[in-house]
Amino acid sequence: MRIVVISDIHNDVENLLKLLDPLTKLEFDVIVCPGDITDAALPHGFEHVDIARLFLEELKILGKPILVVPGNQDGEILGFLEETGLSLHGKGKVVQGIGFYGFGGAKTPFKTSLEPEEGEIEANLRKAYEEVKDAEVKVQVTHAPPARTRLDILPSGAHVGSEKVRQFIETHVPTVAISAHIHEARGTDELGRTRLINSGRFPEGYCGFIDVEKDRVDLKVINLT
Repeated sequence: MRIVVISDIHNDVENLLKLLDPLTKLEFDVIVCPGDITDAALPHGFEHVDIARLFLEELKILGKPILVVPGNQDGEILGFLEETGLSLHGKGKVVQGIGFYGFGGAKTPFKTSLEPEEGEIEANLRKAYEEVKDAEVKVQVTHAPPARTRLDILPSGAHVGSEKVRQFIETHVPTVAISAHIHEARGTDELGRTRLINSGRFPEGYCGFIDVEKDRVDLKVINLT
């Protein structure tokens, strides 16, 4: 299976539409969005759900299954994401034999709209994992990156990821763990046997590609521009 990862849109609909066109020319099987579709500062005349609806309608043109967890800016669209049936927020889904499970939101100093406590992250990841525990290959999807990795480092050098996300990876050893949130920390890493990826901001041209099979994983961040 080839997974494409698109994250951290932050209302940038104009660049979103430009960058989706190159994806129509590439081969992949599933689209995963680890959050921050919307942002607190909305374009004039738009509501959060308008941005989310436009984003998902454009992704549907690609004709592939879509899986989403909300970011810390996406609290206003939780209900909408549930209604679409595409949400992995506290849920697990099996697609082509691969078990995807996840939970969204992330802590910040800014009191954004979806900032779950660490215990809530742990409890909901456990709930989601139970729904795919029999899948041989599993992919964890969170907005918050695992703590103390290359994917949670601010430009200052501080690590700001989730300890519970890290602990869940260490305990359950998914094949791949996808996260977002820290735009500057895009790239890949490893945590034990689990491969990690933060694809960066899609409106800047960045997305992730993951080829995952039972005994092989290849992942990379590319720029479409």
